[in-house]
Amino acid sequence: MPNQYFQLKARVSSSNPQAIRPVLENLITQGSVKEAQGEFQVEAGMEGESAKELNRLLLSALRRVEKRTRLRAEWTSDDGITQRFFDYVLKSTSKGFLST
Repeated sequence: MPNQYFQLKARVSSSNPQAIRPVLENLITQGSVKEAQGEFQVEAGMEGESAKELNRLLLSALRRVEKRTRLRAEWTSDDGITQRFFDYVLKSTSKGFLST
């Protein structure tokens, strides 16, 4: 399966934010990581096979450093399909919705 481009908007919280920040900054090469109200706001572009695979890759990397890390993510593909995840679980899929 060819790689697709996804736009990520996520909130990441952890019991040890200082430990996960370097991992986030290393994984998010095309975008921004900002700390706000005790969590990280992430906006980035990433390429991968699927939103599910990218979400799993990101959360697994963060949990290797700190097990008590939570990820609330929206992955929007170039064709306008947005998938929302809470940790590893897909919560909803919608077409044509681009949140701001």
